[in-house]
Amino acid sequence: MTDEHQPEQTLLEQALAQPEQELRKRKIRSFVLREGRLTKGQEKAMTEQWPVMGLEYQPQLIDLDAVFNRAAPRVLEIGFGMGGSLVEMAKVAPELDYLGIEVHTPGVGACLMAAAEAKITNLRVMCHDAVEVFEHMLPEQSLDRVQLFFPDPWHKTRHHKRRIVQPAFVEMLRSKLKIGGEFHMATDWENYAEHMLEVMQAAPGYVNASTEGDYMPRPDYRPLTKFEQRGHRLGHGVWDLIFTRTE
Repeated sequence: MTDEHQPEQTLLEQALAQPEQELRKRKIRSFVLREGRLTKGQEKAMTEQWPVMGLEYQPQLIDLDAVFNRAAPRVLEIGFGMGGSLVEMAKVAPELDYLGIEVHTPGVGACLMAAAEAKITNLRVMCHDAVEVFEHMLPEQSLDRVQLFFPDPWHKTRHHKRRIVQPAFVEMLRSKLKIGGEFHMATDWENYAEHMLEVMQAAPGYVNASTEGDYMPRPDYRPLTKFEQRGHRLGHGVWDLIFTRTE
């Protein structure tokens, strides 16, 4: 992921240096696991706020109404980085419930710290592989929108299979969206945007929300990050795609 989402490649490089037979034993992941070192503030937030806003992974369906203590439209974000944008979205839309998934522990700590400072109550976070959460924890037709902003582009051709936007994943994701629910993607890698568009156009049960059949202007609900502002000044592009579940 870019900017606050930018992945480190060290673990991947180490894995690729191992014998091929060892690699075959490894499950392909759409992320690089980075534990990192928590700041004192992040560590304090994990200790104090995780019992309030954190959700532990469990291989069984969860009751989101019970999790949020209400029934409301639900938005799930995959890979929220340091959580700044997610917290901002939850703050300005208290009528929505937000669930964020991130594998980077310092990012989870930073998100919890910001959420506590903003005094928001409509956010829950998980620190786990999003694919397994979708497979085992999310009920059918439980989400109104899924967000995937600036995921790891895996720009090398031999790593494209690690991109999370793949036919099998978007089909599994579709079953978790309500009819009329949206899958919103954004990337600053044109090649990945083209890949996303190709996968989604071929995916059954979705329709492109773009009247042009390709990309969308950035919706107001997606905050403009400092990274994007800098990129715009340098002439870099950002591509938003929104696909709606039709069946």
